[in-house]
Amino acid sequence: MAADGKPDEFEMIARFFAPLAKGEAGALGLGDDAAVLSPPPNRELVVTADSLTSGVHFPIDENPRDVATRLIGVNLSDLAAMGADPWVYTLALALPEDWEPDWMEAFSDELNTLQERFGLHLVGGDTTATPGPMMLTLTALGTVAKGEALRRGGAESGDRIFVSGTIGDAALGLMVLKQGIEGLEEKHADVLLSRFHRPSPRVVLGRRLNGLATAAVDVSDGLIADMGHLARESGLAAELLSARIPLSDAAKAAISLDSGLMDMVLAGGDDYELLFTAPQEAAAGIASLAAELDLTLSEIGSISDGKGKPGEVRVLDENGQALAMSKKGYRHF
Repeated sequence: MAADGKPDEFEMIARFFAPLAKGEAGALGLGDDAAVLSPPPNRELVVTADSLTSGVHFPIDENPRDVATRLIGVNLSDLAAMGADPWVYTLALALPEDWEPDWMEAFSDELNTLQERFGLHLVGGDTTATPGPMMLTLTALGTVAKGEALRRGGAESGDRIFVSGTIGDAALGLMVLKQGIEGLEEKHADVLLSRFHRPSPRVVLGRRLNGLATAAVDVSDGLIADMGHLARESGLAAELLSARIPLSDAAKAAISLDSGLMDMVLAGGDDYELLFTAPQEAAAGIASLAAELDLTLSEIGSISDGKGKPGEVRVLDENGQALAMSKKGYRHF
């Protein structure tokens, strides 16, 4: 026990994190310098990592359970975009002096709940002190059948563009959190806040897109920005139809109060929905998948190599005219 009464590094691992490693033998109980893992036969590894910093990616007073949900969610969304099944993860914590055991208890308990939901296990990591804000880094490993990982660069001219769920709720939720949206009913504000605090990665959808989708990306930086990433990697341009962008009732209510919020919907990010392309002949299969998963999959545009340079994304209104967008998406630097 440390002098301040808090668990020291090894007590912290034993108390909060070793229980999260019990389901994976290769984790060795977190008692060794590293894990020893054997991927399943005929599967390839898919690896991703994300860091969250207090005061940058989540409010300083954020509920620790929401922090855990976001930390796992943003990583599993990357795996979902590649069509991969979650497997294991590592966790690195840089903690300020004022961290509290109760906070860590709730954080690790929520990680346990999410592990059970998504079928993955902790296999290692690191803890350290920092004079700055709390920083959490999670590296997730997934597996996919050899040669079947979805890529950003597989779209073809004429492909249709689809997106799961609804777009813009998280960005509007962040606005509610920071400054509010004048006139918005509480029930709608609560929906938007929930979508910001607790993203839900589309893991099942991702694995089921194999054989239907030609390319995919998760919507983290914003619909326009992430569509641009996919189009650029595919060497093509894209057109999105603003009237077809799927909106929740809460987002519609917010936009009805301020039509300028539509720019935020298209560029705000943090939706963690899947944006993907598919040929026209896959439309029936996508409709069947949507019904089976009880998940909205909306066709919102098309890919073209004749209208714009690679990576260019045009947003068209109901008359086919290009909209001037004041925002294009989130940039990390």
